[in-house]
Amino acid sequence: MSNNIILDNLCINTIRFLSTDAVEKARSGHPGMPMGAAAMAFVLWNRFLKHNPRDPLWPDRDRFIQSAGHGSMLLYSLLYLTGYDVTLEDIKQFRQWGSKTPGHPEYKVTPGVEATTGPLGQGFAMGVGMAIAERYLATIYNRKGFNIVDHYTYAIVSDGDIEEGITSEAASLAGTLRLNKLIYLYDSNSVQQDTKTEVTLTENIVRRFTACGWNVIGPVDGLNVLEIEWAIRLAKKQIDKPSLIICQTIIGYGSPGKSGTPAAHGEPLGINELKKAKQFLEWNYPEFFTVPEEVLIYCRKAVDRGRELQKNWHKMFLDYHDSFPELADQFEKDLLKHLLDGWSESLAELEWPVDKPVSTRDASGKILNLIADKVHLLLGGAGDLAGSTRTLIAKSGDFCFADYAGRNIRYGLREHAMGAISNGLALHGGIIPFAATFLVFSDYMRPSVRLAALMGLQVIYIFTHDSIALGEDGPTHQPVEQLMGLRLVPNLVVIRPGDAYEAVEAWKLAMTRQNGPTALILTRQELHVIDRSKYASAEGLKRGAYILWDSSTVIDIILLATGSEIHLALEAAMVLAERGFGVRVISMPCWELFEMQTQEYRDDILPPRITARISIEAGIPGGWERYTGTEGKIIGISRYGFSAPGKIVYQKLGFHVDNVVMEALKLLKREPAK
Repeated sequence: MSNNIILDNLCINTIRFLSTDAVEKARSGHPGMPMGAAAMAFVLWNRFLKHNPRDPLWPDRDRFIQSAGHGSMLLYSLLYLTGYDVTLEDIKQFRQWGSKTPGHPEYKVTPGVEATTGPLGQGFAMGVGMAIAERYLATIYNRKGFNIVDHYTYAIVSDGDIEEGITSEAASLAGTLRLNKLIYLYDSNSVQQDTKTEVTLTENIVRRFTACGWNVIGPVDGLNVLEIEWAIRLAKKQIDKPSLIICQTIIGYGSPGKSGTPAAHGEPLGINELKKAKQFLEWNYPEFFTVPEEVLIYCRKAVDRGRELQKNWHKMFLDYHDSFPELADQFEKDLLKHLLDGWSESLAELEWPVDKPVSTRDASGKILNLIADKVHLLLGGAGDLAGSTRTLIAKSGDFCFADYAGRNIRYGLREHAMGAISNGLALHGGIIPFAATFLVFSDYMRPSVRLAALMGLQVIYIFTHDSIALGEDGPTHQPVEQLMGLRLVPNLVVIRPGDAYEAVEAWKLAMTRQNGPTALILTRQELHVIDRSKYASAEGLKRGAYILWDSSTVIDIILLATGSEIHLALEAAMVLAERGFGVRVISMPCWELFEMQTQEYRDDILPPRITARISIEAGIPGGWERYTGTEGKIIGISRYGFSAPGKIVYQKLGFHVDNVVMEALKLLKREPAK
């Protein structure tokens, strides 16, 4: 056996036993996947991955995603060995409070982790988003002799990833788009947590991915360094297809009692079994967390390689800057998501005639296109609903194999993948992604929305057809619980504008909020444009809630509303004012922004002494009590809708002036304040 092969095997076993030792010390984790997949991961990182461990954010690095996030110790071992800011002590603190090595990979927690993974299939789909971003930016910025954007997206995916529905959606789109710089290594070990895949996964994976337009290589021996290296080299020669390399491995490889069984998946091997595994693989180091010196020296060569690669890239970029200064400046600004001065000036010039009702989706479509004219890093699409959601960028073509500069991504009916792909676009950098569908179908992409919020990604969701006013399409398409459900997601800002002017302000906020996703909740039905010469400016939206109108200086009752219901609140307020009551109407398009305000501001908007309060929103009522108080009234919907014209559905379910006035009078139970 050659010295190179001996050293490779020693490195691979170091990865295995760093992983299993960490799991054993934590008494928690997943040892099986790192033991089986260590060889493929080592080959990829040692022979192919273009990265600089001392600068994990180098723009032209290859991206690597541990889609099978339960095998996180595999990734942490690689990060430590190759020289990232992950120490051996960090490895020893696996799964402990405040450590850099949490149970599943977390973006922004561990240097070198490109995406938060763990929910299976998400990493697979996010990688597709990264590959789309690479192709888009390369097409926009590369010039002959200057490939400043030229990198691959790799991932290790598992049997569980392959089974998830999101993977089928993402794989289908990736094949359609011919994303050739997308290479996935499939850790095919035929075992899951509960059982073997012969019970759950009997389809022909080669034919399935071939049918989706992928270049499928293998099966190859996933424990054989030479076969894996050959397969990756072959994949990199592909010019018009993504590649799936099927690597047949053995979960828990080396463990005499547990390898190849579900018992190796999700629990420590146990001290005795771990000792047997070390004996089987001829690991002659009795101490836990042993890293042979020759292994560390060999793996840390990645630091020098990375520095040289980045140095050469930087030299090329300086020459590129000399030849194409405007493009170079714009590229650098895009990476920082720096919006050019004056990007929103055209929005300030928008005027919406008060005598011409407009739906907030129509207003949003106009706003989106004005922004897109100034901000070319805005890229996205809809789940086969671009026309209905008004999310087509009119001056751009479709993103496709024939035109990777197109800014309209045609996702088809793949909402779940759309959400995760949008996350991948945001993670890559240089893109502000948007994704659109009907509000009721946000349920299809909820796991991806949650991950965007968890990672703090700037993704803009455009959810239209926002209520029972959808009418004739009936309860299957009329959202009731979705709005409140989205509000429950931490770090997701949910905005339901009440007219075109509030839609403008909502878009401004979404474009400048970089530390988390924003959901715009928009109407299909036309709404009157609020006359801002008579009522407060829509700029109050940035504070979540604002006083739209006070009927007098002495307030008896407060009406709170969002979206289309703000108009109902105004109408009811006029009736109450005519009867002599002092009425305050509050537009509250965003709970999250309101909660960020000072207590003084919140008390000014909702004075504690005024307990007569009514909230009006066409959705689940639960939650509004935080603003109405125990003595107030919530007008909402606790059932599904009906198939009928929208105005009739509203009327039948109590969203009309007479009902609001009646509920207000019940609360007041006295004469108007003098």
